[in-house]
Amino acid sequence: MPETSSPAPTPSPSTGSSATYREKLWPNVWIWIIAAGISAAGILVFAPISMFAGITAAVVLFVIIAVLLILSTPTLLVTGETFTVGRATIERKFVGAVEHFSGGEATAERGTRLNGLAYLCIRGWIDPVVKVEITDPADKTPYWLTSTRHPEELAAALTRH
Repeated sequence: MPETSSPAPTPSPSTGSSATYREKLWPNVWIWIIAAGISAAGILVFAPISMFAGITAAVVLFVIIAVLLILSTPTLLVTGETFTVGRATIERKFVGAVEHFSGGEATAERGTRLNGLAYLCIRGWIDPVVKVEITDPADKTPYWLTSTRHPEELAAALTRH
């Protein structure tokens, strides 16, 4: 599936304002290849019964895996008033410092430097991450850490006022 991010304003049904940034964290091609390989294992399990049962099982397994992957694909959405990552939304007035990381730094942010109270939306097939400080005094979450294919664009959208 193609990735999408758009700096151009698009209507946001949840907030009624336009989005300044939108990205879907679709699985990479190799995730789909792994899903096909796992599904193909259904042939091995059911082939002793019949080849038709094996192929049917493989197709059903692939459809189930594909539906789960598509349904679990989060959207990153920045509007003038809110920042949404998957099912979580926060008002932009509570967004503090924004940093982006790639490579070894991104690995450290997801691992050794990770705060256990942080909100995570991590996808293993996407290396870069953006760390967004949360300044809401009523929220114990120190920051959100999310995967993104366009860390500079997301950071710029969050720091624009």
